[in-house]
Amino acid sequence: MSRTFPPLHWLSLGLLVLLFGLAASNEWLPETHWLHVSDFWINLMGKIACYALCALALDLIWGFAGVLSLGHGLFFALGGYVMGMHLMRQIGRDGVYQSDLPDFMVFLDWKTLPWHWTLSDSFGATLLLVVLVPGVLALVFGFFAFRSRIKGVYFSIITQALTYAAMLLFFRNEMGFGGNNGFTDFKRLLDLPIATSGMRNSLFLLSGCTLFAAWLGTRWLMQTKYGRVLQAIRDAESRTLFLGYATLGYKLSAWVLSAVLCGIAGALYVPQVGIINPSEMAPAQSIEMAIWVAVGGRGTLSGPIIGAFLVNLGKSWMTVLAPEYWLYLLGLLFIAITLFLPKGIVGLLNQWLDARKNKVRPS
Repeated sequence: MSRTFPPLHWLSLGLLVLLFGLAASNEWLPETHWLHVSDFWINLMGKIACYALCALALDLIWGFAGVLSLGHGLFFALGGYVMGMHLMRQIGRDGVYQSDLPDFMVFLDWKTLPWHWTLSDSFGATLLLVVLVPGVLALVFGFFAFRSRIKGVYFSIITQALTYAAMLLFFRNEMGFGGNNGFTDFKRLLDLPIATSGMRNSLFLLSGCTLFAAWLGTRWLMQTKYGRVLQAIRDAESRTLFLGYATLGYKLSAWVLSAVLCGIAGALYVPQVGIINPSEMAPAQSIEMAIWVAVGGRGTLSGPIIGAFLVNLGKSWMTVLAPEYWLYLLGLLFIAITLFLPKGIVGLLNQWLDARKNKVRPS
């Protein structure tokens, strides 16, 4: 488990103060003030908080259950598409064609909404579907995969194949998801304008608070018997099964919870970036999530969050400075972490703290 340093209640309080302080400085301080946080940084940090939630979700299944998924981008995109469908319905007649149908449907000469858009006008139903759609898909896929004892690199390849197949499916115009353009040009959320400073702040705070709550919740869960059994499955699944534990149920429940967290992250992400398309399901997106976890330190919960922030801040800086070299740098980073820092940043910090503690301990 990750070490609580400083004590958890002080760390929690500090993070909440920082979160609300950033939002307050953007909303209330003038742009000329040295403490003012620009809209760009609020939007960027909100997006990275969503990425960090995905990294936390992946750490739950990879770091604690030993199951490496290279398909979590699918669950992230599904949550985003569910929210995107609702935001498209919120446009109403303010679109280019001034129709009750989304613009891309009018362009394709559709006359009615497809059946899977039936509940998209309801915000409550949308919130429910954000959880159910990735959760049910993960439940069905995970049940057959884990029951068949598929594990290791074979499971990783299958999850990546599933994500790639879904991406190709969503590219098709007849599916009713906007084809390669996806959904964009959102106007409102809960009947409030979406492109305002207040809405950006609200979404940033919601993303940060959701990440914080998920971190606390998973941290508590991993300290229970459930978490200890998951770690036993990671270390020796055959022995855990021999001791009488139903490993299928433990792995499946962790897998579904991980998928649901990714779906929630996707739903929070879409209103902040203003677009969702099939490229979010690209295999590279899921591989990047694994890199965030590896950089921060898998099996630590706090490490993947740190990794997601560091890598994405680096990406934001590097893609402005020299975008053509970013992928090479990312690949080198992953190789270096794997070879020289297998426990990630938090793992290295824990080792340093342990060494320091042993050094000062009286003999």
